[in-house]
Amino acid sequence: MNRSMLLAITVFATGAALVAVNAKPFTYDLPEDKAAFKPGPNLEVVQGNCVSCHSSDYVLTQPQGPKFKKDFWEAEVTKMIKVYGAPIDDKDVPKIVEYLTATY
Repeated sequence: MNRSMLLAITVFATGAALVAVNAKPFTYDLPEDKAAFKPGPNLEVVQGNCVSCHSSDYVLTQPQGPKFKKDFWEAEVTKMIKVYGAPIDDKDVPKIVEYLTATY
């Protein structure tokens, strides 16, 4: 490496370091989280599993009504595990399905 190239690298690195030193943190306030899972059976299991990936608002975006009960929620929980990689223990699946079926 020649001297001019070494000098150019040194100047660039020094300039980059100065920019990093002069950077100021950016702070902002997040909106208050008003979403919460409704009370229901096995709520603590749902909170312990589901909220690590999404808020309770996600549940409200799912279809609702008499056609969307146990079979629907079993398929949704299975999708969360198999497609999205949700780390849900097999023993928790029926509890989550029971909660969602009873509550939504």
